[in-house]
Amino acid sequence: MTSTAPRALHGTEAAEQPPSWQQRLRRFSHVPRPVPGLRERLVPPYTRPSPRTWSVLGVGPSATRTAERALAWGGPLLVALVAGVLRFWQLGSPKAVIFDETYYAKDAWALINQGYEGSWPKDVDKSILANPDAVPVPTDPGYVVHPPVGKWIIGLGEQLFGFTPFGWRFMVALLGTLSVLMLCRIGRRLFRSTFLGCLAGTLLAVDGLHFVMSRTALLDLVLMFFVLAAFGCLLVDRDRARERLAGALPVDAEGVLRPDTRIAEELRLGLRPWRIAAGLMLGLAFATKWNGLYILAAFGLLTVLWDVGARRTAGAVQPYLAVLRRDLVPAFLATVPVAIVTYVASWTGWIVTDKGYFRDWAEKDGSGGAWSWLPDWLRSLWHYETEVFEFHVNLTSGHTYQSNPWSWIVLGRPVSYFYEDPAAGEDGCPASTAGKCAREVLALGTPLLWWAACFALAYVLWRWLFRRDWRAGAIACGVAAGWVPWFLYQERTIFLFYAVVFVPFLCLAVTMMIGAIIGPPGSDERRRTIGAVGAGVLVLLIIWNFIYFWPIYTGTPIPLDDWRNRMWVDTWV
Repeated sequence: MTSTAPRALHGTEAAEQPPSWQQRLRRFSHVPRPVPGLRERLVPPYTRPSPRTWSVLGVGPSATRTAERALAWGGPLLVALVAGVLRFWQLGSPKAVIFDETYYAKDAWALINQGYEGSWPKDVDKSILANPDAVPVPTDPGYVVHPPVGKWIIGLGEQLFGFTPFGWRFMVALLGTLSVLMLCRIGRRLFRSTFLGCLAGTLLAVDGLHFVMSRTALLDLVLMFFVLAAFGCLLVDRDRARERLAGALPVDAEGVLRPDTRIAEELRLGLRPWRIAAGLMLGLAFATKWNGLYILAAFGLLTVLWDVGARRTAGAVQPYLAVLRRDLVPAFLATVPVAIVTYVASWTGWIVTDKGYFRDWAEKDGSGGAWSWLPDWLRSLWHYETEVFEFHVNLTSGHTYQSNPWSWIVLGRPVSYFYEDPAAGEDGCPASTAGKCAREVLALGTPLLWWAACFALAYVLWRWLFRRDWRAGAIACGVAAGWVPWFLYQERTIFLFYAVVFVPFLCLAVTMMIGAIIGPPGSDERRRTIGAVGAGVLVLLIIWNFIYFWPIYTGTPIPLDDWRNRMWVDTWV
């Protein structure tokens, strides 16, 4: 036996044998759950539909593989197509500048046309809606408090379709649709199930907050898109790293993969392009809104902990030390510097035009000093960022629709983006209506989905804390990264629609709970039938709930009594 053999067998029995207490229970007819092999724990296989399912559908054995491959992309694409039709349907309605579109639509138009935001005159919105071609872009610089990436993206839609409501909402609607597709694929990879992946995407497609934000030219949906893309990149990177570990481990004479301490602790995982892509996505998130910085920190910690788990599974005795020596520095370099460079690059328009707000600060008010050796544009940008930071932390002026982050998960105080009360026979209000109609766009999550998510989050935390389920930990991390930082600024003026950044992770949590309701693989037919019926009822109720609230998501005129019936909670008014 070679000197590495004892190390290779280290932990093998623990990995393949059930605990002794379970073995003793066998005398009482207890059957322990099967323990997957090392290869399956490093790279879990995807769940395949049962042969009976294909036979019922009339698919023969030879076509089964082709059908499964087609469903892996066909299912997500179909869900995304439905989501896209919903989001692009009458996208230009209401034909108005709703809520904070008054800032971002105009800033985006200025960026596209001159590279920096302008100082727009008051009450210019009506002129833009009436004849946008007659409204000049102001050359005086405007003071803005958010980085430019989200506005560049909104401006791309304006460049394609004009300075109109459809134009400034187009790219946001496109990203909202693509995020549904991404979540289908992310859920499939996370749960190793095409069905559960498509279910997660379907829940996102019918979430009211995501839907409204996809049809409004605000920055938060753009931020959500890049955060979700970064999570997906890290998920692919996790699989690739574990596949590399599995490929390097020894195989015994029976073809069984065995752990090896030396390989697990010393193997270098090489260039990891998906991690670099995640750094780019996180940089774009940070360059859309600053709370992307918190998500960068949370996801950076998450990917390092995934490496710890991979090396431990592969046989590392000291996995944290191994990650510290082999993975920590590459993980940092692949994410943090990439994100910072991306952030600075996003200000290129402001840098090269020499006309943006505070662009000449270093030359005029900031000349001299210990940092004068740095480029003027960099010192001016740093000064601008410090001023913006002071603005954000001191933004405590009250607002009708502000809310505390504690209330977000139960939809305590949604934000009304648009409201009109047309009389009967006017602006789409049916002539037969007794009295007036209500026409509103309310940024409200689908209530049954969000309230189910309260229970799903409790289940996810239980799975993570007591079952050590890494998938539950990843979902909890996504929710916490987008939600918890706001508790540090409870005195600040903040709104429920900020929660859209973690809506995809709420959908993943509900999907995980529904998967548990259906039952684990190997459950008897009665258990699976009851679970499937219960899960189906829950999903259908969520879809019905979205349809019921459709009028107040889209600004469709409805009789005032019908609008009141949809105000389930007093604080929604």
